[in-house]
Amino acid sequence: MTDTRSLKVGLIGADIQLSKTPAMHMREGAAHGLDYSYEFIDINARNLTESALPALLDEVEARGFAGVNVTHPFKQMVIAHLDDLSDDARMLGAVNTVVFRDGKRIGHNTDWYGFYESFKRGLPDAKRNRALLIGAGGAGVAVAHAALKLEIGRLDIYDQNSIRAAQLAAQLNARFGENRAFAVDSPENSLPHADGLIHATPVGMPAHPGMPVQADLLEARHWVADIVYMPLVTALLETGATKGCSILPGGGMAVFQAVGAFRLFSGKEPNPERMSAHFTELCESESESVE
Repeated sequence: MTDTRSLKVGLIGADIQLSKTPAMHMREGAAHGLDYSYEFIDINARNLTESALPALLDEVEARGFAGVNVTHPFKQMVIAHLDDLSDDARMLGAVNTVVFRDGKRIGHNTDWYGFYESFKRGLPDAKRNRALLIGAGGAGVAVAHAALKLEIGRLDIYDQNSIRAAQLAAQLNARFGENRAFAVDSPENSLPHADGLIHATPVGMPAHPGMPVQADLLEARHWVADIVYMPLVTALLETGATKGCSILPGGGMAVFQAVGAFRLFSGKEPNPERMSAHFTELCESESESVE
């Protein structure tokens, strides 16, 4: 007998209307026989400030949502409004998935897994002696954890908030061993010595155009990984590609974090290949509509 139970979830964040996560979730839900709805909860579209987060969590919980994904700028802020955290979320201090169950709000982090799987598949032969991470916020915390799990020997971390970069480096060294992570004052102090660049800020999205580093810092020997996937090929990746760099678009991370979140929301085992194919289809149709 087909399971046709209803499941409501959503995405809370700012400037999220172009996200492909809802479509991926709903298509995969349908494949499992679920009446699966996924709603945008965009504070900018609703003309709300970041202080609206507690009320938004109350709203979706009262409406019977199974849970919500959480994105910029709430991945760390949301923790104060949860009842418990998974081991990953507690260790990372960042949440991208909240599950409502038995009257409790449980925070999880599937971002690190998303980047880890994407990198393994997309840059399997990348040199990993040293890399520069730009961004020590909620996404950067998860990506940094994945980077050291991927056996990157030394991770330099740059953030406009130098205290945040230093705190992340200290947390990583406590977790993975001394002298694995270092806060740096500028990309210029790291990238000439690094094998690759990981970008984990919103720069490159339509609402935050531009590049996180100067183009002349990129060399053909570098690999460049971006977590931004709207657009799929950011200015950073386009510049890297023209210089001969191996590039990793943010789409893979988007797919695999969605795989993890779908599993948590539904209790069903998602099909990563099917979700990846759907993501590619969404990107291609969007490109055709622009043309």
